[in-house]
Amino acid sequence: MTLDDLLLQAGSRLTQAGSASPRLDAEVLLCHVLGCSRTWLYTWGDRECERWRWARFEALVAARAQGMPVAYLVGEREFWGLRLETSPDTLIPRPDTETLVEAALAHAATDQGRLLDLGTGTGAIALAFASERPAWQVLGVDVRQTAAALAQRNAQRLGLSNATFQCSDWFSSLAAEEFDLVVSNPPYIAADDPHLKQGDVRFEPASALVAAEAGLADLYYLIEATPRFLVPGGWLLLEHGHTQAALVQKALEEAGYRHISSRHDLGGHARVTMGHWCPTPT
Repeated sequence: MTLDDLLLQAGSRLTQAGSASPRLDAEVLLCHVLGCSRTWLYTWGDRECERWRWARFEALVAARAQGMPVAYLVGEREFWGLRLETSPDTLIPRPDTETLVEAALAHAATDQGRLLDLGTGTGAIALAFASERPAWQVLGVDVRQTAAALAQRNAQRLGLSNATFQCSDWFSSLAAEEFDLVVSNPPYIAADDPHLKQGDVRFEPASALVAAEAGLADLYYLIEATPRFLVPGGWLLLEHGHTQAALVQKALEEAGYRHISSRHDLGGHARVTMGHWCPTPT
């Protein structure tokens, strides 16, 4: 069977299974099996596929048809132009989170500084920032040792020596360190949110998705705890759900942050809210 025929059949199967991007899914999976680019696939679609590769591709398509995320099947995802290793121990990096990277870069006013990424997962946010600000020191932490180790592998593979990662339950292992920027994409989904039973989210770690208090508990904790780890004049930047901006803004204001604002994602939703820590001298 030719590569074009394989893609046609796989696309049809994934369409029936309810994939939002069946053709793209099929192309990414076949490129993974063949070890080629999509450009090569478009050019040589009339080639016959070897039987063993065909069988491997069929197995991946079957898993995708059951809902398994493509990023887990191929073991990687692109974010901010960087190829990142992924695993079921981490969230899959999403385009909306690039909004947080953009906001962090906009607030990196000095040539050098320190950024802390809380709940780093694959290291996507930390590594994207580190790639744009090589003179900054970037630290990412995650409560899961497997996630911290994966993020460190990503840093090494990308050659980003200014980014390091360690295991920590939020700030627990950081002692008295201070940072110019603290960023986080924490759990912010309510436990009863119906989206948890849909799409790729079904396969992602619930601990990285779900928070108490209708999804706000971790956001509120970070707002209260972060000032001890910010230099005077530092910034806290938080990703949150598209209906949570007003509540996060209010919590930041009540905690003493200033110059509070939100930034919208590509879909036009308020996705990232930030506050400036300028304590009043006593």
